[in-house]
Amino acid sequence: MATYAIGDIQGCHDELCRLLEKVHFDTAQDTLWFCGDLVNRGGQSLAVLRLVKSFGERAIVVLGNHDLSLLAVAERNESDQAKVNPELREVLFAPDRNELLDWLRTRPLLHLDRDLSFMLIHAGLSPRWSVDDAERAAREVEQRLRSDGAQRLLKAMFGNKPDQWSPRLQGLDRLRATINVLTRMRYCDVRGRIAYNEKGAPGTQRPGLYPWFEVPGKSARDLRIVCGHWSTLGRFAGMGVYAIDGGCVWGGELIALRLDGDEPQFIALKSTRPRPPGKFIA
Repeated sequence: MATYAIGDIQGCHDELCRLLEKVHFDTAQDTLWFCGDLVNRGGQSLAVLRLVKSFGERAIVVLGNHDLSLLAVAERNESDQAKVNPELREVLFAPDRNELLDWLRTRPLLHLDRDLSFMLIHAGLSPRWSVDDAERAAREVEQRLRSDGAQRLLKAMFGNKPDQWSPRLQGLDRLRATINVLTRMRYCDVRGRIAYNEKGAPGTQRPGLYPWFEVPGKSARDLRIVCGHWSTLGRFAGMGVYAIDGGCVWGGELIALRLDGDEPQFIALKSTRPRPPGKFIA
């Protein structure tokens, strides 16, 4: 009865299947945690969605920014949907499109397991958030995504403002700020203001910015955190954080992290995809 967290797949179906073989995944007993970004760029997003959905309760998925972008595109008219890249068009015009998108839309933004002492998110946490604060903020967004107001939120979701979460925020600004933190954050300043354009490995950022998990004075959290979203950070363990976006789609690796042992264990599958010129993967 193993539990594995798996990093950003981004449409890399074949690599996911090989990784599941490598860890001897048992569909009857084991559980998979997916840290978001199931889709886009790898060429096999439709197959990934179908496979992960087929696992039923054996798969826990939190939403990433690419997943939310797919849901937003699905709210546009058909002619606009036809203009996106071929990989996402395959999902949007699939015969089981509505079933897949409805399933994806009802995935959480944050998952907690206090028995395992782990939290699963896609990107980051606001420095001032406790575990309870993060959960409350995530549930507000999830409730809207699962309601009749989902379409309005998905249409208003894009934008870099607000770039800092605050309890004073209201309405769509509040929801957008939560989405930006949980699905887009890598670096921020001591006040939690997100630096969206900083995407390199730690040490390359501008002065005054910190990886979200190293911000001075951040709130104490009583759970370890599993996250993805940051391929240039790569495989990382420190400060109670386990980062598992290995940049598979960029020629890096697809990473699994076993969560149920005495110590978390990394298992990785090397990608055979070509690495784009100038793309650095940690």
